[in-house]
Amino acid sequence: MFIRLLCESVNSIGAVKSSFVPKLAKLKINTIADLLHHYPRDWQDRRNKILLKDYLSAKVCTEVTVFAKEWIGYGKKKILKVYVEDESAQASLLFYNQPWMAKQISEDMKFMIFGKFFCKYGEIQSSSFEMETISPESGFGKIMPVYPLTSGIKNPMMCRFISGAIKKYADSIEDELPLEIIEKEKLLSKKDAIKEIHFPSSFDLLEKARKSLIYEELFYLEVMVAKRALERKRKNVNKPITCKNEGLNFSALQQRLMERLPFKLTEGQKTAITEINRDMDANIGMARLLQGDVGSGKTLVSFMAALKAVEPGEGSKRGQAAIMAPTELLARQHAENAGRLLEPVGIRIAFLTGNIKTAGRRELLKNLAQGNIDIVVGTHALFSKDVIYKNLKLAVIDEQHRFGVTQRSFIMTKGESADLLMMSATPIPRTLALTVFGDMDVSVIKDMPPGRKKIITHLAREANEKKVYDFVRGQLEKGRQAYFVYPFIESEDEIKDAVSMAQRLSTEIFREYNVSLIHSKLTENEKKETMDNFRSGEIKILAATSVVEVGVDVPNATCMVIEHAQRFGLSALHQLRGRVGRGSEQSYCFLVYSDELTDEGKTRLKVMLENTDGFIIAEEDLKLRGPGQIAGTEQSGYLVLGIANPIRDMDTLEKARSDVFSILENDPDLLLENHRVIARVLEESPPFSNVDL
Repeated sequence: MFIRLLCESVNSIGAVKSSFVPKLAKLKINTIADLLHHYPRDWQDRRNKILLKDYLSAKVCTEVTVFAKEWIGYGKKKILKVYVEDESAQASLLFYNQPWMAKQISEDMKFMIFGKFFCKYGEIQSSSFEMETISPESGFGKIMPVYPLTSGIKNPMMCRFISGAIKKYADSIEDELPLEIIEKEKLLSKKDAIKEIHFPSSFDLLEKARKSLIYEELFYLEVMVAKRALERKRKNVNKPITCKNEGLNFSALQQRLMERLPFKLTEGQKTAITEINRDMDANIGMARLLQGDVGSGKTLVSFMAALKAVEPGEGSKRGQAAIMAPTELLARQHAENAGRLLEPVGIRIAFLTGNIKTAGRRELLKNLAQGNIDIVVGTHALFSKDVIYKNLKLAVIDEQHRFGVTQRSFIMTKGESADLLMMSATPIPRTLALTVFGDMDVSVIKDMPPGRKKIITHLAREANEKKVYDFVRGQLEKGRQAYFVYPFIESEDEIKDAVSMAQRLSTEIFREYNVSLIHSKLTENEKKETMDNFRSGEIKILAATSVVEVGVDVPNATCMVIEHAQRFGLSALHQLRGRVGRGSEQSYCFLVYSDELTDEGKTRLKVMLENTDGFIIAEEDLKLRGPGQIAGTEQSGYLVLGIANPIRDMDTLEKARSDVFSILENDPDLLLENHRVIARVLEESPPFSNVDL
């Protein structure tokens, strides 16, 4: 039986009384499978005896005898103090809030004790220890697991629960990997790996168990990715092939747009367009991730891809492209830029969001269905049920991490064999490129448009904010503009917020300049009007929340001041910094932090100060956030890993990926006898079944 099929309730083990069931549920342990998948967070070596006299060198692990006990303190704060000794020394054990222990402990009682001791008031003491009666079942003389716990569940208790589950069920657990893989990688069987990860016979076998379980988890993660890739290729195998595209042989419409541009494309943009053209000409539908740092020119590349989709090829009709952005603010900016650049070359552009009124929406949808619109730009409304395309050839998803997997899947139903281009202004760490986006081809724009200067970043204490204001004033006097970003729209505590600070900036600090406010609670028309006025230069200072994080492009803005910067994630900080530096003038970013700075906050700000490369920042961000939730989606949940850490286990991830793709490319239906176990796992108990990969 596969381990995930052990669906019996945890109280099917005698050691788990019904009163413990809701407590275990807080740890997401409801079934035997959950219990066996509740891996230790650490292990304690209790094989060697450590006497009381050696308490300074290591945790004590010894047999002791009780020779006295007493109460100290008064009332509810009374503490039970038990005096014990071994052959080397005497010590006292302190029991806080455990009055019942007085009846359970008597003089001359012997037990094993494990814990950290210290010297206080001239005696050896401990208040943090584990004690066990001496028996063959005792954990002493063994390597013992230390588990993540919750209120009401102690570690010895969890050990008993899991030990009971292993004794009752472990021998029935089947392997989930092909025998050839187990032998090639020198892995343990699944049942032995489960036994050794919880109660290891040795540290060597513990390491082998970890290796086995990590490999298996990453193997099935890559199976999901590979199956998605192969399925996409199967579905699109009959896509018509258009003219072959070699080198930089751009389409006619793409050439016309290039001739009109007042600047030259970067080499990175040219390479990305060539890769996209080649995909779109092939008989397999494109699934490509376009990534590049903030301001690298991804949007223009997506416009080029849209032109390729619109332009009829040999024997194919004129197509349509849909460009979807996560916010109306960004979608509107894309639509305005598309109109400015593409309408002069004969492209019909439309803008569609959920806020468009009924009459206008009806007419727009009619034109879209009749093929009178070439490129439609908008929000998720582009893929509502009532939106019908005449010939959707390309779907572009900007800021792909903000959309759910389910939305992405639904998009592709709007066009037969439609190509998919995802864009990310937040660089995807290599870890995610091998997992979540492992079925996609990746184009990377590494260079920036010529003339852009590196943004100078400064850290500033909140107490020194006057110096920041003075510097910003100097930039304003030169005719530049500035952003001031705050973590909250409004705040009741002492944290600065956008609303109150917009007032203060306007009436106290920069009275001579026009200050305005933008945040997510404003209507779309109010946001549009504010941004239009900021772009035109009528507004000099924009007080905002992170609503300006993505897509806002005002070349004359040269100062970004982020207050309470320690409250923002690395990705958000990098995106906000990228709102400046979009023109030819030198730009500056000030990360203003308060005195209550955590170690993690210090690390984030240090990363921002030392790095401008978004890919490095993305990797550091993933390290700080941890690997547990590496995927998925705001709408559809997360892919939660149990024991693997894709950052730490990158070598294993790449090995598992290679093995999986080798198997599925040679045996896509898993019909060979030694691959049937993979097919059975996917049919009977698929891993990650809670997330649509």
